[in-house]
Amino acid sequence: MSLEHIMLGMLRRPASGYDLRKQFEEGPRHFWAARLSQIYPTLQRMERSRWLTSTTTPSPRGPQRRVYRRTAEGTRVLRRWLAGGAEVGAERLAWVGQLIFFGELRDPRRTLRFLRELRRTFASGLDLLESAEHHLRRVDRRSPARWDHDAFHEFLCIRMGVRVRRARLRACDEAIALTSSRLRRGRDET
Repeated sequence: MSLEHIMLGMLRRPASGYDLRKQFEEGPRHFWAARLSQIYPTLQRMERSRWLTSTTTPSPRGPQRRVYRRTAEGTRVLRRWLAGGAEVGAERLAWVGQLIFFGELRDPRRTLRFLRELRRTFASGLDLLESAEHHLRRVDRRSPARWDHDAFHEFLCIRMGVRVRRARLRACDEAIALTSSRLRRGRDET
């Protein structure tokens, strides 16, 4: 998966780079992070590849906005990627790398603080996802199976995210309990 593919999907409706950044903050950031400094060069690269076209439009305030639209070629690229099967690659989870090497510190209290902070981070992400899920259900009170294609797939993504976050919280709880038990026994005390 690449940032280009994510942005092609996000550009089902025309948007500026700033609009895309706001969209990233609202949804995809749970599975794909992108900074404004990455978005604009990627948009330009995609336009050179003829996956997008752009026009300049007036802005209510400030300089003119460049609005990007997906081309037929961009739609073909997106659909080939979607039809290519699930991309399950090696995820980069920096917190796992940190935890693997945390023994270097020889301080179970710091391990416990790290795990509790990690749990808080996962919990706040879960709150956002559950809020998004409730919002979708309020907008359309029918069963998700009866929603339009876009809303249904957004719901699937959010629902899977909720389940993953809950599993991570359970894993944190277990790790916190194990570390607390180790600390109570005086193991690794320096």
